[in-house]
Amino acid sequence: MMRLDRFLCESGFGTRSEVKMLLKKGLVTVNGEKAKRPEQKIDENADMVFCCGQKAQYAALIYKMLYKPTGVVSATEDRREKTVLELLNTEECRGIFPVGRLDKDTEGLLLLTNDGELAHRLLAPKKHVDKIYYAEISGKVTEEHRIQFLKGLDIGEKKPTLPARLEILESRERSKVRITVHEGKYHQIKRMFDAVGCKVVYLKRLSMGTLVLDPSLKAGEYRNLTEEEIKSLKELN
Repeated sequence: MMRLDRFLCESGFGTRSEVKMLLKKGLVTVNGEKAKRPEQKIDENADMVFCCGQKAQYAALIYKMLYKPTGVVSATEDRREKTVLELLNTEECRGIFPVGRLDKDTEGLLLLTNDGELAHRLLAPKKHVDKIYYAEISGKVTEEHRIQFLKGLDIGEKKPTLPARLEILESRERSKVRITVHEGKYHQIKRMFDAVGCKVVYLKRLSMGTLVLDPSLKAGEYRNLTEEEIKSLKELN
């Protein structure tokens, strides 16, 4: 027996918060009756569960590390652009989705899974999961910029960004930096550098929480996570 919201997450219907919204809207039935309680217990092997008119089928949890190349979008489907799922074999795509997004012109680590509960925990703003990027910047990055990032920056939203750690690797007309953020705002790193008069010309995500991009992977390649990698992600507070 398992909770209905967990079952729906693991069947590929979204994160726990997204699943709760579907339940609230009355789009889920269990054995022909509308279900609205996320905590309802079901038998994943016997009960008939439908969500948005589709039968929910329990799937084994899948965790894949992808070295996302530039030129593809972090989505499950897109009418105009090639998606990250199109880089995988068709039989491996069932129910999985990217955890967070990388811009089309950004490359690097992307976690693909059908574990909605883990995805929710990694993306929840209150969790403050570290995301580390390598970037090349048009403009000389200075100690003053490092201090500004540490204080938080106004990028045009109601609140400034959370403090971010900026490590200057090379300070030249094309600077090289490593930056650690704890949020996932739209175009966040690009907007942060724009706010201090610089421009991101290359961006690559190196890690997310305890998960580090495998250096043996080339752009467009992927592999299953190891048991140790999965365990470490699930143990993040």
